[in-house]
Amino acid sequence: MKLNRLYWKISATLLALLALIGVVYILISAYTAGNYFKEVNQQLYGDIAQHMVKESKVKIIGERDTAMHTIMHSMMAVNPSIEVYLLDTEGNILDFVVPHSTVVLKKVNVQPIKKFLENKGKIFVEGDDPKSKSECNVFSAAPILEDGQLTGYAYIILEGQEQQEVASGLLGSYFLKSGTTLFIASLIGSLLIGLLAIWLITRNLREIIDTVRRFKEGDYKARIPKAGDKDLAVLSTTFNDMADTIEANIEELKSVENLRRELIANVSHDLRTPLAIMQGYAETLLIKDAEIGPADRKKYLQIVLDSSEKLSHLIAQLFEYSKLEANQVQPKKEPFYLAELAHDVLQNYQLIAKEKGVQLEVEASQDLPMVFADVALVERVIQNLMDNALKFTPKGGKIVIALKNVNHAVEVRIADNGPGIPENEQAAIFERYRKAAPSDLKSTKGAGLGLAIVKKILELHNATIRVSSKLNEGTAFMFQLPEYSG
Repeated sequence: MKLNRLYWKISATLLALLALIGVVYILISAYTAGNYFKEVNQQLYGDIAQHMVKESKVKIIGERDTAMHTIMHSMMAVNPSIEVYLLDTEGNILDFVVPHSTVVLKKVNVQPIKKFLENKGKIFVEGDDPKSKSECNVFSAAPILEDGQLTGYAYIILEGQEQQEVASGLLGSYFLKSGTTLFIASLIGSLLIGLLAIWLITRNLREIIDTVRRFKEGDYKARIPKAGDKDLAVLSTTFNDMADTIEANIEELKSVENLRRELIANVSHDLRTPLAIMQGYAETLLIKDAEIGPADRKKYLQIVLDSSEKLSHLIAQLFEYSKLEANQVQPKKEPFYLAELAHDVLQNYQLIAKEKGVQLEVEASQDLPMVFADVALVERVIQNLMDNALKFTPKGGKIVIALKNVNHAVEVRIADNGPGIPENEQAAIFERYRKAAPSDLKSTKGAGLGLAIVKKILELHNATIRVSSKLNEGTAFMFQLPEYSG
């Protein structure tokens, strides 16, 4: 319905424009036609004044020349539309013969007369009409010579007032009849062609509207076919691009919703497990308090403590990840040496590694530059990767933190010789609550948020993390931080 209104608005605008063009065309045609007939008249009778001077031997004298006056009347009898004037060299009117009207000018501008004589009447020139103070008219003129000296001009108006009135009436009637017919025919023809053109143009618009309506009703696969070839190519391609973006966002939202459900399920499971353990041993201590010996009591309390620590660690990870995902963490970057930070982290893990029988090492060259990053967040990245490595490295294994200078950046590589990660699971290990299952460790401690937190922190530093792993050979995680340029 809205498209129909648009169609008729454009059609009405086109009709008004065509009507305006038609009126302007008629006015211009009438003006040019009038000038055309004047020019024809001047070309046909432009030498009439020359003939009159030649035949009558006109002389400019101080008193009225009766013979000359008779000749002037005779010429008007032959052609009653003309008006004959005798002028001196300044253009003053000395004598005239005109029908049924009074001469209102006493002087005529001689410049048009000179121009007419210079071009021998071959160009269209209009001069003063002595019977009008404002209008000009076509004329014929000839010089009057006495003893070789210019004494005046014969000045003949070729279209007298009566002829102008008759010609104007006929011309107006002609244009009224032919112009109206031509205008109506042209208007109808142009309007039909214009309506057809508008229909063809809006056909693409109708197709676009139909596609948009389908998309609105839930058909997210709806696209404008051959968008680049349409008359409205920019609009069509823009809609298709927008639809692709919206569809991708919808799919992402669906994925996020699935992850949210998975997150809730995993969080519920991971929270339920330590809580159930704590509840079970607490009830045992209460119910069988008199029967439990000191050694068992200490054992049960230690289990409750370990479960509470695991629960606290899980809650802290959830809180940390939610802040990172909500962009509530802004890195406070500063220059520092990664080698020093790596040694500090390694020192903190020496006791745990010794208990597990795992060897820890740092390999770093002496010429490493400073990096520009958030020290606390980078430390968190290394800690999470160390936790992950210690989790999977068997007794007698080895974990190495290697640092090297690579293209104005320092690369950090944390490698272990554990069981490795299956290739088909490597792409998903950085997703929250996705834990790779090494071939010989089907059940591992942890909620699966450590590597997701690592990825989020590195994204804040415009860095990425990569993994390289082979089954039964080990796993290595690599990332780079830019060097401090000063």
